[in-house]
Amino acid sequence: MNILLSIAFVGAWSSGFIGAKLGSGSAPTVTLLMWRFLPLALVLGVVALTATRASWRGLTPRDLVRQAAVGALSQSGYLLTVYYAIELGVSSGTTALIDGTQPLVAGALAGPLLGLPVSRRQWLGLVLGVTGVAVVTVADAGAGTGVAWWAYLVPFLGMLSLVAATFLDRRSRTDVRPMVSMTVHAVTSAVVFTGLAAATGAVAPPASGSFWTAVVWLVVLSTFGGYGLYWLILRRSGVTKVNTLMFLMAPVTAVWGALMFGEPFGTQTVVGLALGLLAVAVVHRGDRHNRHDRHDHHNDHDRDRDRHRHSDDQNCQQPAEPGPFTPRR
Repeated sequence: MNILLSIAFVGAWSSGFIGAKLGSGSAPTVTLLMWRFLPLALVLGVVALTATRASWRGLTPRDLVRQAAVGALSQSGYLLTVYYAIELGVSSGTTALIDGTQPLVAGALAGPLLGLPVSRRQWLGLVLGVTGVAVVTVADAGAGTGVAWWAYLVPFLGMLSLVAATFLDRRSRTDVRPMVSMTVHAVTSAVVFTGLAAATGAVAPPASGSFWTAVVWLVVLSTFGGYGLYWLILRRSGVTKVNTLMFLMAPVTAVWGALMFGEPFGTQTVVGLALGLLAVAVVHRGDRHNRHDRHDHHNDHDRDRDRHRHSDDQNCQQPAEPGPFTPRR
C-alpha cells in the first residue's frame, strides 16, 4: 500500500471527527449533515454530467441501487451516529476510539463472508491495534465527563453500519470508479439528511461563521479526502489492510482534539498511539514479505514452465525411435 496514500487517508478521515466537533455547538446534527451534503451533491452531479460521463458507462440500475445502499450505510448511517454522539457530549477523540473497533469486526468477518485469507501477521496487527484502542478508550471513558453511559454506545451503531457497507461493496462484481461511487453516496446522503431535517424542522442553517467553517472543512477534507481515499485504498489493498489503518484514527484524533479543543491527552493515549503505529508496521512488513514470496514463487514457476517447454521442443525436434506403431519409410 502506498505510504503517502495511507498518511493522507488517516489525516483526512480523522478530520471528520474534528469537523463534527467544530459544528456541533452551532446547529443540530441533521442540519450540519444536510448542508454538508447538499452543495457536495450538486457539485458532484455537475461533474458527473460533464467531466466524468465516461465513467458511468456500462453501469446498470442494479449497480446504482447497490451503490446507493452502500452510501446509505457508509455515509448516512455512519455519520448520523458519529455526529449525534458528539452532539451528546462524547469527545471527538473518544468517538474515534469507539469507532476504532471496526477493524476487529471487519477482520474477523473477512474470511467467512468474502473468503479472503488473513495471515498471522495481519491478525497480530489487528490484535495490537485493538489493544491500543482499548487502552485509550478505557482511559477516556473513565474520565468522568458527565456524559450519559448510553451515549458511548451510539458510535458502535455507526461502526456496524460502515462494516456492512464495506462488505456490501466488496461483494459487488462490478468495478465502480471512486468518483462515481462518491457521487452516488453524496446524492443518497443529501436526500436522506434533507428528509430528516425537513421532518424535524431543522432545515434553516445558522448564520454563525463556525457552522460554515465546519461545512467547508467536512466537504473538502472529510468527504473528498476521507471517503475518496477510503474506497480507493479498499479496492487496491483489501478489507484487512484498510481497516488496520483505521486503528490510527483514534490516537490521531485524540492528539488533534487535544490540540484544538483541549481534550484529555495522557500517557495512556501515547501508549495507544504507539500500539496503533506498531500494528500498521507489522501488517505492512507482512505484506512486503508476502509480495516477495509470491514474486519468487511466480519466477520459479515461470522457470519450470520454460524448462518443460524447452524439453518438449527438443523432443519434438528429435526423430522418434522406430517402434511397432512408428510408420516406416
